[in-house]
Amino acid sequence: PVDFIPGARIPSIGGHPKNVIFLTADAFGVLPPVSRLSPEQAMYYFINGYTSKLAGTEDGVTEPVPNFSPCFGGPFLPRPPAEYASMLAERIRRHDAKVWLLNTGWTGGPYGTGSRFKLRYTRAMVTAILEGDLDDVPCTPDAIFGLAIPNAVPDVPAEVLQPRDTWSNGDAYDVQARKLAALFRENDATFEMSDAVRGAGPRG
Repeated sequence: PVDFIPGARIPSIGGHPKNVIFLTADAFGVLPPVSRLSPEQAMYYFINGYTSKLAGTEDGVTEPVPNFSPCFGGPFLPRPPAEYASMLAERIRRHDAKVWLLNTGWTGGPYGTGSRFKLRYTRAMVTAILEGDLDDVPCTPDAIFGLAIPNAVPDVPAEVLQPRDTWSNGDAYDVQARKLAALFRENDATFEMSDAVRGAGPRG
């Protein structure tokens, strides 16, 4: 029993989170390093569960491979993903939690051309989220994905926040971003979701 543990806090229950962070590693190099999600966007990106399988994480994976796993844990879901997404959105609204998409993948180009986001930038973004430093920062919507990108993050260079600006060729970025957007639409077509949630996905 927990009361046998010296110093245990009883009841051993934490509060509701003020911030929820979805992690993704985008090998296309087109998602922003950090963006704030609306409840509908949170449901959309939760249902899709996009990231990249990275070398060393699975046998036979030698370079990043795009991967969609519903709710970031598809094999472990006994119920349809939309049900979990609805539960998440209900709690987000009830407790006024903020949801963020944090990309630890590539910037300035896709895998093989671009580079991984610097760890110190990712740490700075997590710190800013948890300390509330981004709560009132104005955001600029991404043209293709519709993600709200903060205009400034403490200790992170402004030039890395807008992914298109990090590419030497903006047209090449647009092509790559639309490829990923098409993969999202192909994947989300396999799930039931409301028009509002589906409409919160990529626009391009």
